[in-house]
Amino acid sequence: MTSRPQATRTRKPPGERRAEILHTAARIALDEGLERITLRRVADELGVRPGLIGHYFPAADDLVSEAFAHAAAQERNTLLPPGAHEADRSPTARLAGFLVRLTGADCLDLSRLWLNARHLSRFKPGLRATVREQESLTRTALTGLVEEGVRRGEFRTDDPLGAALHILVTVDGLGAYANDDIGSSDDAGDSDDLNHPSLQDLALTVAEHRLALTPGLLRAAAI
Repeated sequence: MTSRPQATRTRKPPGERRAEILHTAARIALDEGLERITLRRVADELGVRPGLIGHYFPAADDLVSEAFAHAAAQERNTLLPPGAHEADRSPTARLAGFLVRLTGADCLDLSRLWLNARHLSRFKPGLRATVREQESLTRTALTGLVEEGVRRGEFRTDDPLGAALHILVTVDGLGAYANDDIGSSDDAGDSDDLNHPSLQDLALTVAEHRLALTPGLLRAAAI
């Protein structure tokens, strides 16, 4: 009796499999929130057994922390690329693009993710350390952009780090409303207040003030 040939499974290299898991978990975090990341949920998304996910991430909290870091790093590299990759764009144009996109509707998922991560980090020390690390990396990248703008004579400030902090705290303040259905009306009738033009350009206005730029320059530079 001839035996039936066994189907062979192709095993992915560990590095590739780990990256696939992180990418999937990060997508879940952006779409639905960090609380929805579980070993079983990621396994279901990839069509594998939860034990495989557990092999790479024995503790679910480690997967949550790394998924957040992965998502935050990807978005930062998209919104605020390193200078070497932006040689043809001025610091003014790069800052304008960063602020307009980051405070726009397209980045609501990212704002919600940061809001979500900061809340959960109260209860998860590992996530808290990761949030601080990602904050530091973003702060360093923005400070570097401001310093480059000063060297090129586009920005004027004696305190690049202070300017970057003012800008980022403003962005974070706006992000605190990321879970509101901006533009929709509710029983209280006050959600439309969040559409006020002064709020829409608040981050740009703060940046222009701190960097001695002409009012309206950053909005125009982003077009």
